[in-house]
Amino acid sequence: MQILVEGWRFISQSYAVVNQFQLLEMLKYPDLELFHREMPYLANWQRTSGILSAAEEAALANIPEPPPNLKPDVVLRMNMPFNLTPSGADRTYVFGLTENGIVQNSMRMRMKAPSLRPFHQDTDVIIITSSNWSREGFINSGADGDRVVVVPIGIDPRTCYPLSDGDRRALRTQFGWDDRFIFLNVGAMSDRKGIVPLLKAFATVVHRYPQASLVLKGNDSLYNSRDCVVDTLNRSLTESERAKVVPNLAYIGEDWSFDRVAQLYQAADAYVSPYLAEGFNMPVLEAIACGLPVICTAGGPTDDFTRSEFAWRIESTLEVMTIDREPRYIFNPNLDNLIYLMERAIGEPEFLTSSRQTGPKFVADRYTWEEVVHRLLDILEYKRE
Repeated sequence: MQILVEGWRFISQSYAVVNQFQLLEMLKYPDLELFHREMPYLANWQRTSGILSAAEEAALANIPEPPPNLKPDVVLRMNMPFNLTPSGADRTYVFGLTENGIVQNSMRMRMKAPSLRPFHQDTDVIIITSSNWSREGFINSGADGDRVVVVPIGIDPRTCYPLSDGDRRALRTQFGWDDRFIFLNVGAMSDRKGIVPLLKAFATVVHRYPQASLVLKGNDSLYNSRDCVVDTLNRSLTESERAKVVPNLAYIGEDWSFDRVAQLYQAADAYVSPYLAEGFNMPVLEAIACGLPVICTAGGPTDDFTRSEFAWRIESTLEVMTIDREPRYIFNPNLDNLIYLMERAIGEPEFLTSSRQTGPKFVADRYTWEEVVHRLLDILEYKRE
């Protein structure tokens, strides 16, 4: 079977991350003939090395370009803007996410598609998305629900796993976290990721529990995450709140390897994600795999893969807001409930301990890249020998 993947590699953007791990897993199938066409990056993104191991990056780089006039069995598109036109292959698939319950105007303008309906319903192209919430967003925008399928995102169990108690203590000492309770958040730090409610809640929590710290792992090379944090501190927090938060806040904006980011999950005490809009939220899954209890917004994509044994969902309301002259669905996490759950995490160490057992097992049984690509290849109609 011949598969041509059109997408991004060698950057830490989420579509590229998914693409790279899927490619590495598909390379393990000897009867798959794999080709890759690198698509133009958006904006001024720059290629970054060292995110994966040298061997993995070499394997990705060695995937051949498609020869002229190739007519593969499958074309799988792993980039933006979404291209829903038939590819000329036997079967065409497009990976995509919707965060706000719709395909936004900005995306449709790039697609040159005033409506998704004729672009999808008049073709045989299949959309692959990572959560039921994201699937509903495509359908709300006119996609044919019979050809929008969910294949979740995965984790690498060689990277995302819980440490032994001794190794975890040693890592916390290395980070200087011995006497602290560490809340962690990883992502772009934009408004839709929940940076405002996170910092507002933390201002209250740290006042009552001065041993608490908040570690933010941003991505300055793609998203100017540091500027988002600084702007939120200045725009959304009072002077009194800033005085409480800043001394107990640590920010990391550099590109780190997946192995190094996993150490943050492995050493922290709880992961917090009061997001307003997401298509999947991969860091929540990675945190669970590393043994962290998670606190995340209820009602969104994380409902697919969080369970009460290792996750607490923040009460939220789903609101329709007009942004850039279009209606968008926004989750509004309840601030008081977020504060309550963060303080509960500090006060219930037994839940943290049990989560280090139940969460990783749940993920390992369902959400490794091996399992995810197995499901993906079923969708692509790969015939196993």
